[in-house]
Amino acid sequence: MIGITIENLAKRFGETFALNGINLRIEPGELFFLLGPSGCGKTTLLRAVAGFNTPDCGRILFGDEDVTRLPAHRRNTGMMFQSYALWPHMTVAKNVSFGLEEHRVPAADTARRVAEALAMVRMADCANRRIAELSGGQQQRVALARALVVRPRCLLLDEPLSNLDAKLRLEMRDEIRRVCKEFGLTAIYVTHDQKEALSISDRMAILVDGRIAQTGTPEDVYRRPHSKTVAGFIGETNFLLGKIIGFAAGRASVDAGPLGMFDGVPGDPNWLPKPGEAAIISVRPESWSLRPTAAATNSVRGRIGGTVYLGEIAQYKFATASGDLKIFELNPKVSARVFDLDLFAAAAAEDVVILRP
Repeated sequence: MIGITIENLAKRFGETFALNGINLRIEPGELFFLLGPSGCGKTTLLRAVAGFNTPDCGRILFGDEDVTRLPAHRRNTGMMFQSYALWPHMTVAKNVSFGLEEHRVPAADTARRVAEALAMVRMADCANRRIAELSGGQQQRVALARALVVRPRCLLLDEPLSNLDAKLRLEMRDEIRRVCKEFGLTAIYVTHDQKEALSISDRMAILVDGRIAQTGTPEDVYRRPHSKTVAGFIGETNFLLGKIIGFAAGRASVDAGPLGMFDGVPGDPNWLPKPGEAAIISVRPESWSLRPTAAATNSVRGRIGGTVYLGEIAQYKFATASGDLKIFELNPKVSARVFDLDLFAAAAAEDVVILRP
């Protein structure tokens, strides 16, 4: 296992910075995700680590080795692409062995390593089948085996599941995590799928305009976003406008006008809110609870204006004096919700995140 260190990395295409001062440390054996909106730089960063593009400045280290100027074929990384890039006229075994044959690995060693790689991804019984005979999920397993057979120092994945249907994505994301953890692989995974990242990553980085907006565990990033951009990108949330009234013991009090008073936790640990400052209140839809009476703070009066019933969850449009809130209720009893009855949506202070505008 190796750690990967990225120091002050920058890459420009014309006048546009695709990467602008990236500093990142990925620990040995860590499954690390890169997320962000289209054009944020996540794929450019992955390709720089792989050696497919050369940064304008900065360093990339595999362990203590500086690989910034090392050609891709000498970095010993395994790469999985959005397109499987498999040869349909070859068998599964031939697809997996291609990289080893290019490196002139002896035939006996090649056969043994191909068998081991196919066993890792549970495709040993398909070695002699042709790619065209496989399902999408099986083809993705073959692509994973091909990346693993070279015994890479790290595994790089560029939106590897985007071409699969929802059920196969669930199956393959669990499989990728299993393989990485069983075999101690350090992996960097680019995706636009937030649930994919939240469900299997050890840590993640959110990129915005070529810079890292936030790094942390899935829970850290989801529950304590540092900015409105991160809060809005990871999952769904309600944004309310307000003004700081006070700040003490790590809690901020915010006046949200007609919606009342809110107490919550600043998302950015480096921000010390001052009275009179403008603020944005972020509350996740599942953090609200509906009740017949008001609480002292973090309580909004309104009525249910619409419902989307999804079985295990109901999504409510909750009409308030300042617009609609989105509220999710787990295990709902929709028939018990009265549309013309005044209710109160309440949230615990630890679920209320106070952000700078």
